[in-house]
Amino acid sequence: MSEVAGETKQILEALAQCATPCGNKDIAEATGIDKKVVSKEITALKKKGLVDSPVRCKYGITAEGKSVLG
Repeated sequence: MSEVAGETKQILEALAQCATPCGNKDIAEATGIDKKVVSKEITALKKKGLVDSPVRCKYGITAEGKSVLG
């Protein structure tokens, strides 16, 4: 998978910093990105397999997600 950039990269980096699964609000606060944008990006990242949802409405970065961060 190609390199990620912009808001997508910020969201993946924020998830990588979370010790436990994070909600959209936590990610929005950590990145300064609007919550609606975070929600849309999370949905796209889940479809790509870079983010999973181990708990309802909470998200974590997958091994594949970590690999695209480098």
